[in-house]
Amino acid sequence: MEPLVLTNSEEILKLLTQVTLKGQGFTTECLVAEVLDAGLYEPDFLNASGVDPEAYYNGEPNAWANYHIRMSKKVFMVYGGPNKVRTFHIADTP
Repeated sequence: MEPLVLTNSEEILKLLTQVTLKGQGFTTECLVAEVLDAGLYEPDFLNASGVDPEAYYNGEPNAWANYHIRMSKKVFMVYGGPNKVRTFHIADTP
C-alpha cells in the first residue's frame, strides 16, 4: 500500500471501518472500533504507512503496517510489520 495522509474526519473513519489487523500482538476486526473506544470521535489527521501482510483493507492482505490517528492533542498509534508483534499506544501531545 502506498503511504496515505487524510485530514477529513469522515474519510478517516470510513477508511478505518475497512481495516482488520490479525497476527501477533494488537489485533482487531475493525480498527475504527478501537479508535472510537479511545475517544477519537472526530479524528482530524491520519497517516498510514508501511506494509503488513497480517493487516487487511477491504478484505485484502498487505494493508498499512503503521497508523497515526490524531484528534486535537490525542494520538492513537499502531506499529506493525512483517515478523513483528503489533503494538498500539495512546498519548496526549503537549
